[in-house]
Amino acid sequence: MRHFFYLFLLTSFNLFSQVNPKLQMRIESDAREIEQRMIEWRRDFHQFPELSNREFRTAEKVAAHLKSLGLEVQTGVAHTGVVGLLRTGKPGPVIALRADMDALPVTERNSLPFASKERTVFNAQETGVMHACGHDTHIAILMATAEILSRYKSELRGTIKFIFQPAEEGPPAGEEGGAYLMVKEGVLKNPDVDVIFGLHIQSISPLGRITYRPAGTMAAADWFSIKVTGRQSHGSAPWMGVDPIVVSAQIIMGLQTIISRQTELTKEAAVITVGRIQSGIRENIIPEEAFMAGTIRTLDEGMQQQIHDKIKLTAEKIAESAGAKAEVTIRKMTPVTYNDPQLTEKMVASLRKAAGAENVVRINAVTGAEDFAFYQQKVPGFFFFVGARPPDMDPAKTPAHHTPDFMIDERGLLTGLKAMLQVTLDYMFMKQ
Repeated sequence: MRHFFYLFLLTSFNLFSQVNPKLQMRIESDAREIEQRMIEWRRDFHQFPELSNREFRTAEKVAAHLKSLGLEVQTGVAHTGVVGLLRTGKPGPVIALRADMDALPVTERNSLPFASKERTVFNAQETGVMHACGHDTHIAILMATAEILSRYKSELRGTIKFIFQPAEEGPPAGEEGGAYLMVKEGVLKNPDVDVIFGLHIQSISPLGRITYRPAGTMAAADWFSIKVTGRQSHGSAPWMGVDPIVVSAQIIMGLQTIISRQTELTKEAAVITVGRIQSGIRENIIPEEAFMAGTIRTLDEGMQQQIHDKIKLTAEKIAESAGAKAEVTIRKMTPVTYNDPQLTEKMVASLRKAAGAENVVRINAVTGAEDFAFYQQKVPGFFFFVGARPPDMDPAKTPAHHTPDFMIDERGLLTGLKAMLQVTLDYMFMKQ
């Protein structure tokens, strides 16, 4: 219950006691001084990315760095997670800071000198491995945050817990992982965390801009799969069988009408995407089965259940109308990323200190998802976005996250570092 006590303090007093101006100036200077090393760390992680629950090299480098700072370090949390603890020895809040470490099964198409050449087999397909969502920058920013704050241990108060988390993109099939497993294994305990902060780099947001939203910020993410069973036949005689590929195509189009015609989009946004479809082995054989899988994004629990029900109904009835059978499986993966409104209101002042008031912008909710939400279900949390789109890049042509051409302007790392340091210091030194 201690975190509720600290939130009460936030709303009951002027927000912060004055952070020692000399300490503030030294930390700002240190942030500029460490920038190049932070970029070098990012480039190393980018060149050697690792998939979810397989971040062995990454975790080893993170743990070695935290140990070199004199922190208490725990490894092997939720498979490959690393947690560093900075105890100041003085009374104060327990503040958790989180970075995710995993990469994606994406083949990099950039010509960067540190572009990934890693290869793997994922879902029975050979693919590249790439930090196509910027988690490499998150690791580097939190490593720099830990180094700077550890230098001033004697001038700080409370405890800081640095959480380097695996598998934010989702654990492999048949495994647990990510924030859910870290919470399950007690990462918010011993000592009990009062508040948690996290950030995400944004390739599509202008360099130097920080964006945020109170309350529901990112969508709940669910995964679905549909197995369509027909009857195999020769490709020259489709009337002799039931074509599961054609049925699957009809189901895919039917799923889109759930969003466009059956969902109240003026209430909240929602998305259904089919990201994978597999069927067949030869050009002149109509196969017996087809398989598709995708994601559902919602920001409202009532809409979430309604969409789940309609996916099942739509797939089953379309298949039945063609003489086929559809088996639908839906897995709830990640809840809504919910920024505590009171905490958010107070921490926006810190973001303005870090980036300038003109560079801090409130945004609408987004349909991306973040398993940071699992921490926020247990303690108040604040998650914000750091812009890193190169100034000379056309916004309309900026490569999106999770794509082979994803790239960021590395100057955004300094903005992220300054923001993470500022929210930590300001929360730490609030009036009590």
